[in-house]
Amino acid sequence: MVKQKISTISAIMLTLSIVVSYITSSLPRTFINESKSAAILNIVYITAIVLFIILLFCKLLKKFPGLDLLDISNFLGGNILKNIVGGFFIFYFILSSSLMLRNFCEGLSVVYYPLTSYVFVILMFIIALAISNRLGFISTLNTASIIFPLVLISAILLFCGNLDNFSFRRIYPILGDGFYNTFILGLKNIGSFGGICYLYFLPPMLKEPEKLKKIAIISVICTGAFILLCVATLLFMFSFFITTNEVMPLFSAARYIEFGSFFQRFESIFLLIWIISFCCYLSISCKFATHIFSKMFNLSDMKPLLTIFTILILGISLLPKNYAVSSSFETDFYRYLRIAIGYILGMLILILANLKKKKVGEKN
Repeated sequence: MVKQKISTISAIMLTLSIVVSYITSSLPRTFINESKSAAILNIVYITAIVLFIILLFCKLLKKFPGLDLLDISNFLGGNILKNIVGGFFIFYFILSSSLMLRNFCEGLSVVYYPLTSYVFVILMFIIALAISNRLGFISTLNTASIIFPLVLISAILLFCGNLDNFSFRRIYPILGDGFYNTFILGLKNIGSFGGICYLYFLPPMLKEPEKLKKIAIISVICTGAFILLCVATLLFMFSFFITTNEVMPLFSAARYIEFGSFFQRFESIFLLIWIISFCCYLSISCKFATHIFSKMFNLSDMKPLLTIFTILILGISLLPKNYAVSSSFETDFYRYLRIAIGYILGMLILILANLKKKKVGEKN
């Protein structure tokens, strides 16, 4: 996919950029709606579990240095399994990009462009995606490396700038609706760490593949901290978020920030940063899908595929009838798709491949 190898920093920024799209649209609201006052505790719990899964992932990958999930699938079950696994991940990347694009653009239409149809907003993002695809993957990563620190700064400013509006009593009761809802039903929130799906395909792209474990651990910890910061901001500010379906809740929180008389209305700056970051996410997701397809069928020219996948993202994003349908799909189905493909399928392939390699080694 890339002629140049990816540095460790760029790889970390790549995985962190994935979660930004979820957070700026609806992820914090989902956490609070489901976990109530235990949302913060649930995030810490989920981060610890994902960190354990990542450590297992790195251990399983040790026997396949420099190989990605497609190579490992080929070792395990040949081209048939390789194509099946690749097809599932292409489906996931394209579908997730399309639905997140629809939700993000509908949110923009509601909060910032009420007189503009969401279709025109989607088209602007598609044009940006097409331009980004032409500039190359490294350009996208360089942009992500610059923009994510700004996204993180915006999240910190959201938290610090609203301290006067916080009511820390909203953290009580600590367990929210109880132990079962927080720790058992709350397990489904591991799907919030969407960057894990991209780690499966990173090893051949890295300048230093041996640092994959470092990349994965830092990405998980930073993702957990980022989600925690955003959820805490909303939880301490708005009790009504627990029972309502506010569109782009972080944007609403940004409207309350004031640093003196000369520094007000920060939400426009924040929104610009989030938009650029979201464009990076779309480009990364599209290029990963293209890379997988090219590797499945040994294609050398990816440019036509980038155009095809861009059009496909546009078409799928227009399928839901309205925001309620696309938002419901994200909260009721999409998270389980992330878990099924990103965690269950990926880890199952790695475990079975390790068992086969051990068996082959014993025979030899």
